[in-house]
Amino acid sequence: MTPHFTLAELTVTSHRQFDNTPNEAETANLQRLAEFLEQVKTALDGKPIMINSAFRSKQVNDSVGSKDSSQHRIGCAADFRVPGMTPDQVVRAVIAAGLPFDQIIREFDAWTHISVTNTPDGTPRRQALIIDKAGTRPFA
Repeated sequence: MTPHFTLAELTVTSHRQFDNTPNEAETANLQRLAEFLEQVKTALDGKPIMINSAFRSKQVNDSVGSKDSSQHRIGCAADFRVPGMTPDQVVRAVIAAGLPFDQIIREFDAWTHISVTNTPDGTPRRQALIIDKAGTRPFA
């Protein structure tokens, strides 16, 4: 899809018993997401971005207990880790770079969730959050 992100990487799942093949629209969203992740990689000084989860079919999404409204369902979101950086550092670097993210979330201080808008012509919300055992709140 891009120099550093493949379709296989953006559709990998540990729930291999379920088909996790995106349709044409979802693949187009994954292309936009991959292009955006290249910008994130640049903002992080070229550090590796290790994708935990990006596209999730309905069955995969249900199996991980996520909502149907999750942007993962349509190929617009990725959860990732960056070796040598905390999720907090990743969020701060992305915000400082002024990238047009839709959402960026420090999740359980273990990984970073990032998304692009649900449609190519959407306006990014630039919503920065923290989700952990204490609940959901603005990133500060």
